[in-house]
Amino acid sequence: MTTQAVPSNFSAETAENLEDIEKQFAVKAVEQAETYWNILTKVPPSALKLTKLDDEIHASFTATFPELKGDALRTLNEDQMKSKEGKEKWRNWINLWEKKVDDYNFGTLLRTDARGEYEQDNTIFSTRMQFYAIEIARNRAGLNDEVYQKNKSS
Repeated sequence: MTTQAVPSNFSAETAENLEDIEKQFAVKAVEQAETYWNILTKVPPSALKLTKLDDEIHASFTATFPELKGDALRTLNEDQMKSKEGKEKWRNWINLWEKKVDDYNFGTLLRTDARGEYEQDNTIFSTRMQFYAIEIARNRAGLNDEVYQKNKSS
């Protein structure tokens, strides 16, 4: 697959959504979710390293979002994340990673409840950085261990 540079006069705000492009993004997001799920079920989550910047991402995330721990990290509140204040806080944090993480704002699927699979009622659309931050924190807190334990004997 070859990629081309985005034209300098391109504006995301006025661009039309082309169905084929949307389908390609959806396919990539689903593939990433399936890959992550397969890893979670086969490797102890506490041993996972998602990026070379896991420690830095985790430290920044926990400092910026101290409220996202324990039950609030296990079961995400989509309404809070996508509220006006939530969007602004996340946007500011995500933009810190623009020059450090490839595809930092690429669309990704994220499980709302760490105990469940990627299913319609347990999945939201997020950015790659939200996925990294939340899943790194869940892995370090042992919140994904249940998924691994349930599937270990399968």
